[in-house]
Parts: sequence; C-alpha cells; structure tokens
Amino acid sequence: MTTANALQQETAGLSTETLLERIAALKKEMNAVILAHYYTLPEIQQAADIVGDSLALARAAEGIDADVIVFAGVYFMAETAKILNPGKLVLMPDVSAGCPLADSCPEAEFRAFREAHPGALAITYINSTAAIKALSDITCTSSNAEHIVRQIPPEQKIIFGPDRNLGSWLMKRTGRDMILWQGFCYVHDAYSEVYMIQAMANYPGAELIAHPECRDEVLRHASFVGSTAALLDYTIKSPSQSFIVATEPGILYEMEKRSPGKTFIPAPKDPAHPRSICKQMKQNTLEKLYLCMLNRSPEITVDATLREAALRPIRKMLEMSA
Repeated sequence: MTTANALQQETAGLSTETLLERIAALKKEMNAVILAHYYTLPEIQQAADIVGDSLALARAAEGIDADVIVFAGVYFMAETAKILNPGKLVLMPDVSAGCPLADSCPEAEFRAFREAHPGALAITYINSTAAIKALSDITCTSSNAEHIVRQIPPEQKIIFGPDRNLGSWLMKRTGRDMILWQGFCYVHDAYSEVYMIQAMANYPGAELIAHPECRDEVLRHASFVGSTAALLDYTIKSPSQSFIVATEPGILYEMEKRSPGKTFIPAPKDPAHPRSICKQMKQNTLEKLYLCMLNRSPEITVDATLREAALRPIRKMLEMSA
C-alpha cells in the first residue's frame, strides 16, 4: 500500500475536531510538544503548542521540556530542532517538505564560495541546511539579522547567504558592503512592483507591509519592513485598520486572530496567481501530523559530527540575540 493510500485509509472520515482531539491525546501520552510556523495551515496552528517565526521556534526548541518535538514546518526547521536537542525524538509530518531557498545553496559550492573570499566572516540565514550552517560562523533569522550584523566590526568582511534579497536589505539598513550568495525565496521574490502599486491603488487606505525577503522594488513602497513576527506585532500596534501583507499568507490567520476588527489583504503575485504561497509549508496537514505522532515517524536524525559543527553558529546566533 502506498503512503498516500495508507494516509487516506487511516484517516478516512475523521473530522478536523476528531483529529485535533486525537493529536491532543497523543501529545499527552508522548510528552510531546508541537511547534508550527506561521506559514502552515490554520488547523496545524490550532494543534500547535507554539506558533512562531524561525527565531521564536529556534529559541523554543532550545528550551523545551518534553520528550518529543513534533515540528510542523519545513525540513531545515526540524533539523535545527534536532541539532539543539540531540537526546530528544524529533518528528516531522512530511520530511519531503523542503525549502527551495536552502536547497539553492549546495555544500560544495558554498565551501568554494567561502574559499574565494578568505578572511570573510560567514553569516548564514537559518533557512539553510545543517551542512551550510556547519560551514558558517554565525546563523541568523530575519528577526535578528540586522542586530547581528551591527555587532560585527566595520573592518570585517562579511559573506551573507543564501537569500540575496534579505542580504541587500541588510546592506541598506546597516551601510555594510557584504558579499551575497545569490539565492532567493520563491514566495517572496514573486512579488513585483507593478502589481504592488496596483494593489495599493485598489486599497488606498491600506498600509503595505513586507518581509525583507522581498525584492527592493517592493520594499521601497512598504511603510514597514520586518520579519514575520515583526509584521504581526506591527499590525497589532498600528492604528491602521487595513494592511496589504507581502509575505506568505499563512500569517494572515494569526493576524486576523490577534486583530479581529482589522482587514488583511494578501499581496498579489500576479493576476493569474493572486497569492504567493509556500507549497512546502502547506504539505503539513492535520492528517500527516496525526499519523506521524501515532507512528513515531518520520524521525529527524543528524550525524553527530555534523551536528556539533552546525550547533556552533546557532549557539552564536542565540548568544548575540540575547
């Protein structure tokens, strides 16, 4: 029986409410905690104990008092949780939920890139594989990247990767000239200036807010630029009543929950594809979450030597973010 058929048979006829109840019971039985990213489906966020952006989830993973961590996100996130918790069982609903941005930075090519710039400090976005983290000096997230870059002495050369748009935004914010790896997030890179201007014309009272993984042509029109968590906080505090949100629309669920009287409009990608969606995040379904907990599989594992090497830049990030 194929995995898809097994999934369908095991969960056939189960309502969302029943699945949530069964997941809650398994969580108690396993002494498990469920972590989920803001970009996952609303029902996944309902099931989770902690919902957050990459920095919040990394911090949560470091201090979790549970035997099992179930990570609903993309692979590098669950891998990071395992690096921080080698003695815990780390599960992921769908291990094929990867990150194309992370995959755009192969280990051999990044090693050669570092060697081509001797003496440069490598700061890498957490959206990277364990192998790339192991080749780096400091890891960062979009929440703490600027804070970390500002702590580096001005004479120190910096390599930043793999997201070129985030790197470019950091260069403008800090005045630092950095050597950028040319990767990008397909979700955020899909937003373009022409459709953003059109959206602003269609919703003249709405504020445009954007994630720094967007291209500069989009960011220059935004009234606020920040990480997923920062965008959420901004919508809560801002007196504005409507927002055009240029990031993955999964965050709209939490925005609407936190500010029920406000209006949130997903920024358009183009007329044929009105929402820019992370397909990999949406691979985390309630059915897969239930089955992964029921079967204690798929399990995330990381080689011990690789784990030690990848842990150093993550620890450095957490120290510099304190």
